[in-house]
Amino acid sequence: MSVLSAFAISTRWPARHLDRLQLYSFPTPNGVKVSIALEEIGLPYEPHAVDIGKNESWTPEFLSLNPNGKIPAIIDPDGPGGKPLGLFESGAILLYLAEKTGKLIPADAAGRYETIQWVFFQMAGIGPMFGQVGYFHKFAGREIEDKRPLERYQNESKRLLGVIETRLDGRQWIMGDEYTIADISMLGWVRNLVGFYGAGDLVEFDRLKRVPEWLERGLARPAVQRGLNIPKRP
Repeated sequence: MSVLSAFAISTRWPARHLDRLQLYSFPTPNGVKVSIALEEIGLPYEPHAVDIGKNESWTPEFLSLNPNGKIPAIIDPDGPGGKPLGLFESGAILLYLAEKTGKLIPADAAGRYETIQWVFFQMAGIGPMFGQVGYFHKFAGREIEDKRPLERYQNESKRLLGVIETRLDGRQWIMGDEYTIADISMLGWVRNLVGFYGAGDLVEFDRLKRVPEWLERGLARPAVQRGLNIPKRP
């Protein structure tokens, strides 16, 4: 019996490669964090598309792995101590993969914690704020006559971009010369903000210098280009 058979999610998204890490995701800014990291690391994995447009993340099988009903989630059949591990929350998964492989995170303790703080910065600020800009600027929130909610998230997103702009002064990546999970956590969100959400003018993205250059460097990486399209949309 496979160790994956103990996870109910495998009944809806069965694994063909039982020895590989299983990724349950969709190509959203949160989802691509993990596929990009896996592509950068080179760890064998099997992706499964969880179609959030069809509410598949709210099915009993997916909720059995992530009770919060959000992608991405993983099962590592070779987790700590050789035992299978199911994990959700993109930031936690990034940290797990980095520590499991010793890649995409500094080896020294100070650098490690500094990297983690920037991942938390993304999780607490960039993701929620940029997502709200998308809702009020592009999606159903556009129909709300009161524009104060949009203005709040617009201004906060501009401020957060300014924090990144300042951080990148004299640095190629968030942690300097070393590309890490801190960069991976942010790339998809900044790309979405100015691309899919079409909010570049709204947040005055062209007035920045270092963030656009950082984004261009990141998107030019082959692993990033691959990861942005994994899993493939149905």
